[in-house]
Amino acid sequence: MFEPFPGNYVWNLQTNLALVCGGNHGEIDAANRPVMEAARLGTDAGTAQLFDSWIAVAEQVTRNAEADEAAGYALSAGAKYLRASGYFLAAERMQSRDYAPRGAAYAKGMVLFHRGAKLRGLHVDMVEIPYEGSSYSAIFYHDGSGTKRPTLVSVNGLDSMKEQVCMAGHGQSNLDRGINTLFVDQPGTGAAIRQRDLPAVFDAERWGTPALDYLLTRDDVVHDRIGIFGLSFGGYHAPRIAANEPRYALCAVMGANHVWGKRQRERLANEGENPVPHYWDHVMWVFGIDDRDAFLDYADRITLDGQVDKIRVPFLITHGENDRQIPAYNAQMSYDQAVNSPKRHLRMFTTDDFEVEHCGADNGTGMRDYIADWCAETFAEMG
Repeated sequence: MFEPFPGNYVWNLQTNLALVCGGNHGEIDAANRPVMEAARLGTDAGTAQLFDSWIAVAEQVTRNAEADEAAGYALSAGAKYLRASGYFLAAERMQSRDYAPRGAAYAKGMVLFHRGAKLRGLHVDMVEIPYEGSSYSAIFYHDGSGTKRPTLVSVNGLDSMKEQVCMAGHGQSNLDRGINTLFVDQPGTGAAIRQRDLPAVFDAERWGTPALDYLLTRDDVVHDRIGIFGLSFGGYHAPRIAANEPRYALCAVMGANHVWGKRQRERLANEGENPVPHYWDHVMWVFGIDDRDAFLDYADRITLDGQVDKIRVPFLITHGENDRQIPAYNAQMSYDQAVNSPKRHLRMFTTDDFEVEHCGADNGTGMRDYIADWCAETFAEMG
């Protein structure tokens, strides 16, 4: 993994994720250089300085985009708006729930994402998924032709957002292979937790079924070829949903997450490599639980033991051999227990792939494209 901040995994992860989401190395370098000394103080201590530095770059890239747009250079402006969106969201993601400036950064990131997508000619529909008396938001990525296509529901990780996953190229990689994508901000992520106070739940089929039901209303979706994909914590959610919602036609994960609850107790004993600063405050916010012991008790229910053996559709697991957040044995556990899947496959990414970190954060193309290839192949096999 590219590590501009020696010994600071969390800040390095932010940099790599921003690059994966289409960031420019020169712009990101300009954001990182002013906070090199702050990075040595620890993952939490300098996050406000990190935020300010990244926001300053995001604002300048936005001004550059506005100048392009005013000059009539729509494609150039769109590309810059998308990069600026990625920087706003990367900076926001690193802050604690009560950090006041994060709200404005998130809102601006959303606006710029859709402005950039429109100028680039991307077809990204904003939709609402009904959920237990409320709803959560999603974006539907397609080619605008109305052609019926197989479709993937894309499930976020613990701290990611649907726009980030889309900007990481998953929507286009899938579409290049004839697959639409519904990117969801499921409860506990993105707008669901930030704007609607919808916490995460262990029984993810509660929101996974409504996503499928929504796609069944669309004329540009092949209704019997809807799959579910999850990355990071989505590597728990997606198999759990496929195990309990049999109408999903396949399941694929980028980063297995078989015993996520157990991993939280391991983190308590030995912090290890966390995805964000202020980790415990973050996960308690995500689940709407104020006490750490109560959260750990709830997290004990977050396991795929007794679940993946119920999966009766094709199941793909990808994982990086040097994943420092979720140990690679999780992938083998999910594979070994998926005994009723008619097509189960485990693909471990190694140094030969130049992609070994958590969910391919050190590269961003290998797992993504392999999953798209496998899903396209598997959908085709369905007739």
